[in-house]
Amino acid sequence: MDKTVLTVEGERQLRERLKHLKEVERPKNVQEIAEARAHGDLSENAEYHAAKERQGMLEAQTRDIEAKLSNCEVIDPKKLSGDRVVFGATVVLANVETDEQVRYQIVGMDEADPGKGKINYTSPVARGLMGKRVGDSVQVRTPGGVREYEILEVLFA
Repeated sequence: MDKTVLTVEGERQLRERLKHLKEVERPKNVQEIAEARAHGDLSENAEYHAAKERQGMLEAQTRDIEAKLSNCEVIDPKKLSGDRVVFGATVVLANVETDEQVRYQIVGMDEADPGKGKINYTSPVARGLMGKRVGDSVQVRTPGGVREYEILEVLFA
């Protein structure tokens, strides 16, 4: 199994999700199964079958998160420094054509949220930025076509 790479925040979010699954979702599901059983014949009980299917999904999610947490490498961006783009860094870019500025943090797969400026380190944009420095220009292939950016800042916060 490949190592899961997370920021400190990403690890915290996964641990919170795991806790929620175990302490809220699992007990709720046990109650749903018990209520469905009380309705009688299980062979034709759609509520029972739906609750059992949900139980399987919850258990699969729990195992997945536990496996990721047991085999993860946590990187704290606050302990990093330098002028190169690396995992955990926040990068301020300027689109060379439009001068529009964007800000991305390079994060793990489980914490990526492009709408919030958090991009997966395996994404085309992140791969194009890795190892580059302030002042460098990079061309990255995006769904909207090839774009050229200049790196304005590399932050570790």
